[in-house]
Amino acid sequence: MFSWTKPKPPPLAGAPDEPSDTAEFRVPGLVGGKITALREHPRKPGRYAVQVDGKSVATVNAAFILDAQLKVGSEIDEELSNRLLVAARKLEAFDRAAAALGRRARSAHELERWLLQRGFEQADVADAVARLTEIGAIDDSQFARAFTRSRALGKGMSRRRLAQELSRRGVARPMADAAIAEVMDEESVDERALLEAAARKKLSVLGGQDPETVKRRLHGYLVRRGYDSADIAAVVRTLLAERAASE
Repeated sequence: MFSWTKPKPPPLAGAPDEPSDTAEFRVPGLVGGKITALREHPRKPGRYAVQVDGKSVATVNAAFILDAQLKVGSEIDEELSNRLLVAARKLEAFDRAAAALGRRARSAHELERWLLQRGFEQADVADAVARLTEIGAIDDSQFARAFTRSRALGKGMSRRRLAQELSRRGVARPMADAAIAEVMDEESVDERALLEAAARKKLSVLGGQDPETVKRRLHGYLVRRGYDSADIAAVVRTLLAERAASE
């Protein structure tokens, strides 16, 4: 007889604990025996705990139950056990991925990396991401536009820095460039104005320091946001001259 204990199986009475954002998924083993109950998850419609010989061993969806013809009293042989294992594993990856997207937007690459770091298998990760992409929950083009709008308008990032950040998140360069151009055009963004606004904001918190320290820190801050060195030097000179004249 096989045995399979799913990590942290949900209790059948009351609401089960949800996995934490950082919880690692551990691959369950095979199971054999008789199905004694099929219980719908109290907070996840369409998700069912499969109970074998009195123990909750896997969570599957309604489609799998119908396809595999699971019912109370059915015997689970090795073939069905393997199918149950694969279905439960893939569903767990999909559900965890969907929950992660509910907390914040992510690119396909970011989500893949997030799932792999939590112990899911590459094939299950790929399936989850493909399904989420198919239903529109993952859209790298939309993600790139939202990211650009947030970082350009909210944090004063330059085009160069935006392209670097999107690349780090796995967004293809042509898609990133198109998103950046579209947002900059829609928002009528003047990159020189962004640079000056970012510089003025940073300068306002550098009071009380000597001029050379202020210059060095302001320059470094703007470089990290990806602005051109010549533009940075010009803006820093202008702002420091204004500051000196006002003192």
